[in-house]
Amino acid sequence: MSSNSRKQQTQKRHRRLRRHLSGTALRPRLAVFRSNNHIYAQVIDDDTQSTLVAASTLDKDLRTALATSNTTDASVAVGELVAQRALAQGIQQVVFDRGGNLYHGRVKALADAAREAGLQF
Repeated sequence: MSSNSRKQQTQKRHRRLRRHLSGTALRPRLAVFRSNNHIYAQVIDDDTQSTLVAASTLDKDLRTALATSNTTDASVAVGELVAQRALAQGIQQVVFDRGGNLYHGRVKALADAAREAGLQF
């Protein structure tokens, strides 16, 4: 068994992923961060080091609509919201960054919802 904590293992996977992933102005990076209680999604341009669009379960729009913030239903709502905001800014194609998490459960639900709402990746 590894001596690293689960968070350290996730961070290690994320650093390994980021060697090959970067967002540009034409195709920014959709970064997902999953905590125990919430999920966050940002569309990031790594060239200018700026966040173009963001959404999370802490948004006022979603907080009242959701019963709990740590379910796949909440992730679907965040995925749809970040996709709507990105499309409103004219962003259609992104690079998906799962943030060192497994592509499963809440992360997969967010990605699928963003795809269905119109983002391409």
